[in-house]
Amino acid sequence: MARPVELAVRIGWYIVKNKYLRGRKRFPLVTMLEPLEACNLACEGCGRIREYENVIHRQLTVEECLAAVEESGAPIVSIAGGEPTIHPRIADIVKGIIARKRFVYMCTNALVMTKVMKEIPPSKFFCWVIHLDGTGGNHDIAVSRKGVYQIAMRNAEKAIKAGYRVCSNTTLFKGSNPDDLHDLFKKCSDMGFEGCMVSPAYDYQAVPNQQLFLTRKQAIDVFKQVLSPDKRLGIKFYNNPLFLQFLRGERSYPTCTAWSNPTYTIMGWRKPCYPLADGHTQKLDDLMSKQLWDQYGNAEKDPRCANCMMHCGFESATIFGALQRPRDAFDLVRSGAITKSGITAA
Repeated sequence: MARPVELAVRIGWYIVKNKYLRGRKRFPLVTMLEPLEACNLACEGCGRIREYENVIHRQLTVEECLAAVEESGAPIVSIAGGEPTIHPRIADIVKGIIARKRFVYMCTNALVMTKVMKEIPPSKFFCWVIHLDGTGGNHDIAVSRKGVYQIAMRNAEKAIKAGYRVCSNTTLFKGSNPDDLHDLFKKCSDMGFEGCMVSPAYDYQAVPNQQLFLTRKQAIDVFKQVLSPDKRLGIKFYNNPLFLQFLRGERSYPTCTAWSNPTYTIMGWRKPCYPLADGHTQKLDDLMSKQLWDQYGNAEKDPRCANCMMHCGFESATIFGALQRPRDAFDLVRSGAITKSGITAA
């Protein structure tokens, strides 16, 4: 199943309505929903299972999830965690969101996704986003368990054959192999993935091994190899072309727009953003204030932002930046990429 045309129309109208008709300076493009933080893997670079260790047993109810989706109002919902497929009522959560005509992207390691496929039928409103950090043993090393890559690819193939929309999401760490990643992206594209998404890992302070993470300069150097034009033939990337240029260091933005991807967790809305949780709030409006974002968004405001190049903050920045530059806007519309801004978690 291909990316639905309706997605482009819906998000385009949503941006026009909020930015120009309502005059809102900040508003969600994507609701990042984390129904639980528990996971069936323990990846070394994951911040979530460490940040929420004391409340890892807690789960959001279906009603809490749908209330967060309604409060945000964004046309896209990215469900992450933790591993969302192990939530006992994940099918009810997804069906409730789809009933509201929101587009759902389910981020998963794919270990048990076939069980959920029995309860969630294929739909233009639903897409699997499978975490893949390399081929074979390279991915297994990244997720700290043997055999995961084989299971993930087998289940991805089943989903594609069953008519589901399927994407991949790849996080780059120090030591990521560009040639191996090219092989991964090519294989996914050949299999029928809707597209491949890439982003460098964020250096979560809760992760003990900080040597895993790339500095911004190191990330740019790696992305120049991973995203080199001569290597991209036959590869379908889901990220928009402006964000790929940003990853290669060919364009810059003075600050991120992470307010466009608010994250709702078992503790409430992460404040200020998906990577940083200096607190939690029960009011989404608290994340949209000028006073809050005067403190975050680049290294000058907060040193923890220095190495962040995540799509939840900068792919949306390319969208809002393009609204001020007709040539950039044309490039996004031509590529169909305006539908893809910041839809996944790393």
